[in-house]
Amino acid sequence: MRGEIELRRDDFRETPRTLYRAEGMSVTAFAYPSGVEALRLENRRGQLVVLPYLGQMIWAAAFDGRDLTMKQMFRQPKRAASIIDTYGCFMFHSGLLRNGCPGPEDTHALHGEMPCAPMDRASLVVGADQHGGWLEVTGEYEYVQGFGSHYLARPSVRLAEHEALMRIGMQVTNLGGTPMELMYMAHLNYAYVPGARFEQALGPGGLRLRESVPAHVRPTPAWRDYTAALAREPERLATLDTPGLYDPEIVFFMNRARAGRDGLAHFRLHHPDGGAFHTAYRPEQFPHATRWILHNADQQVAAFALPSTCEPEGYLAEQRKGHVAVLAPGARREFEVLTGYLSPAEMMEGKYAMEPARDA
Repeated sequence: MRGEIELRRDDFRETPRTLYRAEGMSVTAFAYPSGVEALRLENRRGQLVVLPYLGQMIWAAAFDGRDLTMKQMFRQPKRAASIIDTYGCFMFHSGLLRNGCPGPEDTHALHGEMPCAPMDRASLVVGADQHGGWLEVTGEYEYVQGFGSHYLARPSVRLAEHEALMRIGMQVTNLGGTPMELMYMAHLNYAYVPGARFEQALGPGGLRLRESVPAHVRPTPAWRDYTAALAREPERLATLDTPGLYDPEIVFFMNRARAGRDGLAHFRLHHPDGGAFHTAYRPEQFPHATRWILHNADQQVAAFALPSTCEPEGYLAEQRKGHVAVLAPGARREFEVLTGYLSPAEMMEGKYAMEPARDA
């Protein structure tokens, strides 16, 4: 069973309106005071808030009473052209022509054009399978410039009735007559959990500290000493137990991801109470991942795995590394990330267990 509801901007008002309701699931449309349209997807475990017309970013996520979203300064999402002007959502789509922190000679915006893209259309899809019902938000954004690139992006997020995990997708099609450069990251901004422990499916040497210092980072002497030690031994930051050293941010690059028998490379942030944040992806779709840690009075984040096609050092740096993908005319790339929360009970049951991995 599957049905699709085409959304309209006048569906969204400050007074919430129920668009769909079934046993164990509901979808509510509303608008923030800023005017940004939002959909609240609720299941038996919790909820997502998706911004269907603002890059289809996921503004907030909470399951089993636990907030998955980073601590940030914005009380509500803002209408913005750049992610820096509305930063603090649970997830945004970073890219697609350019990605990451621009270097001194780069001309692109932070994380590219897609995070706050004005979507051309949005829809709600409802369905059911052998496991129960599910909800999905999807849409389309056509990027076109005279004498420039031309592509169609189709983001999506699916939430099942009984799950605290979601499936986030991105489909990119080159509509132009010439090859198109592609840089994409699923930018997952998970909450900082004191005492949490990292686990990752990486081969030897797969974790390394970022050596460059972006323009927004202001190093302190203590931070320089700490990062010098991490550069020699990146594995020493295994637990979130020294928050005073995570300001400015600490960033690691991850490659050599190893997939298990399910074809996915699994990453976790284990909580002291036995639960965990969990992210999994196919290494053939995402050859790289990034870890971003920051803890100060205004922002606290433990983005333990940001799957990507490149590292986030800006276009020119990634081009020199050979990390900028190319999409032929008419070609399509698809990406999917499984991510969310596993309760202590699910961890005890071995759900999505970190099984012995194989090289991707």
